[in-house]
Amino acid sequence: MPLMIVHHRVRDYVTWRPFYDAHEGARTAATITSGKVFRGADDPNDIIILFEVADLAKAQAFGASEDLKSTMNRAGVIGAPAIHVIG
Repeated sequence: MPLMIVHHRVRDYVTWRPFYDAHEGARTAATITSGKVFRGADDPNDIIILFEVADLAKAQAFGASEDLKSTMNRAGVIGAPAIHVIG
């Protein structure tokens, strides 16, 4: 199963995390599951997330969705995320 790696910065992790948690259902519907969140040792607002992806086309559509962009904006994501799919 492919893995998706998402890397981005947030203004404040404590503010960002509830938005991430509340979006679980949308990710699951897009076959993006088993998210593991990591924070930078020197910068706790530097976020890397690993996901399993069952359907790459659904995951890509979710990644381009206005819903995700709006949620990320409200959550305080800074700039565009770097997204890589491996496996």
